[in-house]
Amino acid sequence: MFGVVFPNRSFPMDISTFAQIDTTHWVLDMNTFVGEAYDSIREVCIFLINNFTLPPEKALAVYIQSPGSPFLFCGAVTVTRPSAVLSLPWPEPGGQLQLTADATPISAKIGVSVEDLATLPSLDVAAEQKIERLALKVGENLFNFMQSFCGVDGSKLVVPMDILDRWFKKFQERAKRDPEYLKGFAL
Repeated sequence: MFGVVFPNRSFPMDISTFAQIDTTHWVLDMNTFVGEAYDSIREVCIFLINNFTLPPEKALAVYIQSPGSPFLFCGAVTVTRPSAVLSLPWPEPGGQLQLTADATPISAKIGVSVEDLATLPSLDVAAEQKIERLALKVGENLFNFMQSFCGVDGSKLVVPMDILDRWFKKFQERAKRDPEYLKGFAL
């Protein structure tokens, strides 16, 4: 049905590595894979196996769970997007991590489930977050540029009419001169 690879950390693993909860849910206990160093795993590549057909309205959703915390959605694959490298932003552990001295420790998990595509927020949460951070940094850059030309008229800030053109030209010129400039916005 599906397989996963942890880039630079594992060979491809198929569905048999996961514990099947029911017909549409699987869980990988990270303790068996990396022990308590689960948060050192920052990405997972999930892919559909060649002979598996997922209905077009369905997706394989990927979730992560730190010890004692709820599951967090990371992204999904579909028939039209049969593989993806997803970031794993592990949440802080929470709750009771171990109730008694002889209890089995609660471990981090990666969950995979078949879900309706229409109910999922986005196929790649990390990419959306990167775009949002990029937009905020570009907006902040514009605001700082405009602020340096501001005048005050009562309770209003006044800027020259051509301020957007001037900012955009400066932004483009800097990006052409320094290819690393835009990468700094995407971090």
